[in-house]
Amino acid sequence: MNHIDTTQNPTVDVHAHVLIPALQQVVATADPGGFAELQALEVRRNGGESMANSGLMIKERWPQLTDLDRRLADMDSQGVDVQLVSPSPSHYYYFADEELAMQLARQANQAVRDLVQQAPERLNGLGLVPLQHPALMVEALEHAVLECGLLGVEIGSFAATTGDPERSTVELSDPRLEPFWGRAVELGAIVFLHPFGCSLDERLDRFYLANTVSQPAENAVALSHFIFSGVLDRHPDLKVLAVHGGGYLPTTIGRSDRAWKVRPEAQRCAEPPSSYLQRIFFDSLVHSPRELRGLLEAAGPGQVLLGSDYPFDMGSEDPVGEVHAAGLSSADAAKVLNGNAATLGITAAAAPAARSTV
Repeated sequence: MNHIDTTQNPTVDVHAHVLIPALQQVVATADPGGFAELQALEVRRNGGESMANSGLMIKERWPQLTDLDRRLADMDSQGVDVQLVSPSPSHYYYFADEELAMQLARQANQAVRDLVQQAPERLNGLGLVPLQHPALMVEALEHAVLECGLLGVEIGSFAATTGDPERSTVELSDPRLEPFWGRAVELGAIVFLHPFGCSLDERLDRFYLANTVSQPAENAVALSHFIFSGVLDRHPDLKVLAVHGGGYLPTTIGRSDRAWKVRPEAQRCAEPPSSYLQRIFFDSLVHSPRELRGLLEAAGPGQVLLGSDYPFDMGSEDPVGEVHAAGLSSADAAKVLNGNAATLGITAAAAPAARSTV
């Protein structure tokens, strides 16, 4: 296992995943009906061709998703000193009832903790919370941060309505999330926004649109709910980190500003929507030098952090090189590669930033 000195300006990848196979086994056993329904939904959303190709991709990359030595070797080859590891978003299982949802969150948090503890000088982690059950999210957040020592938690862009008529779809504008946002601020926890699945369903079931269109669209919708509902007005110190460069929103924010100006129903936030981009953090994974420059222009160079989506095929195998290819100033490139992560408190677990335990 390779060990390198990460004390001097370590390069930090904030978007890297781990697969936890035991979670699927738990879900399939505890709620086989819900699991079968989820699988059917995935087929509808992705289509048979993409499902087959994704299966082959996961099989090929299984060692990277599950083997620590392979992960560390890949980090070395990419020039990445520290990874912030999050569960694969396929582990959300937002159909689970309250008891099962908390079991899954705790098991995911503990699995990420156990991985981090094997290489604390190279890794830190994020846990899971049950977005479909807002009343349980604070408990799961506290388990992740206070009991497992993780830097925060990962959430999807929404939790869809299930067959339970008593439960409605949870958007990031949902008032029931207020205690969660508040507790995340108190703990200094990162909320890592990572979509998985799109309500457009079968409209995206070919050409891999279920990823290429769905992910940026879901980012834009989720962040718009978050911004327009005034969450950051009420919780200005909240640390939200959106993957895939925030999707379509940062570079098309002018239309949101126009709506805020002319439509009363869009005026639930105190300032124009574009102003909140300077208070949200984004990863650099946009697959285009021009788009990365545009993201820094829209959000500011202090809001963008290196992200690879390791090890999935829609990620980057050379995330550091892609930052340099954007032609940023040396100061801005340094912020993306390490400075902004340090400011946000993202370090190796062996040298964690101070966090409140209020």
